[in-house]
Amino acid sequence: MIDLHSHLLPAVDDGSRSAAQSAGVLREMAKAGVTDVCLTPHLRAGEVAAGPPAKHEQAFEELMIAAPPMPRLHRGAEVMLDRPFPKDLGQVRRVTLGGTRFMLVEFPRMVAISSVTNALTRIKEAGLLPIVAHPERYSCCTPSTVQRWRGLGAFMQLDATTLFRSSARGVRVRELLEHGLGDIIAGDNHGDSRSVAAGFKFLVEQDGALQADLLTVKNPGAILKEEPLQPVPPLRIKQSLIQRLRVLLEGEE
Repeated sequence: MIDLHSHLLPAVDDGSRSAAQSAGVLREMAKAGVTDVCLTPHLRAGEVAAGPPAKHEQAFEELMIAAPPMPRLHRGAEVMLDRPFPKDLGQVRRVTLGGTRFMLVEFPRMVAISSVTNALTRIKEAGLLPIVAHPERYSCCTPSTVQRWRGLGAFMQLDATTLFRSSARGVRVRELLEHGLGDIIAGDNHGDSRSVAAGFKFLVEQDGALQADLLTVKNPGAILKEEPLQPVPPLRIKQSLIQRLRVLLEGEE
């Protein structure tokens, strides 16, 4: 399995606080079958042209000393598109996923659909391929909206551990899977126990072994090789009556 969204670059954002903490998480990921992890610390759109900040470079050197041999580590960033994407790309390939054309992006929580559309268009015009991190986080995320984003050339990264939550986010992410609108899943680990492996297990238990393989192995691997992604067939998620009632009681997040 390959996990392309993590905050394990130590002490640079709201993720892991030390190289030792990150190393411990990486060892657990390796035990679960994760072979590759992309380090994607938070970065703002206005910072991408300059490449990784100096503190990110220092943190990476510290992590490489402490990290186990597996999983393999790749560089990247989770870019907050809270302002127009810069026209001068500069060192932008140093913050894309593994130095490819694929860039992991996010938006402010209360983002408008038009803002997402404009931002994704700008990224495509810059010759990059946007991957929207955790689209289910946004209340505007519906299958029709995601279809529109995908029509602009964007890909969708679903959160592995949200797949089995009974919250509104969980409802949205499962709906995307049921419409075949997810391209990869990832753990979004912040120095804790979250892992793409949990999503893989959930999908297999839902009779979705094919989808699990595409979402956690084949498509993430294609991204690192800068190759075309394969479409993921729709998967109907089975839910118990108790889960459905919890969704109704909890309401919107």
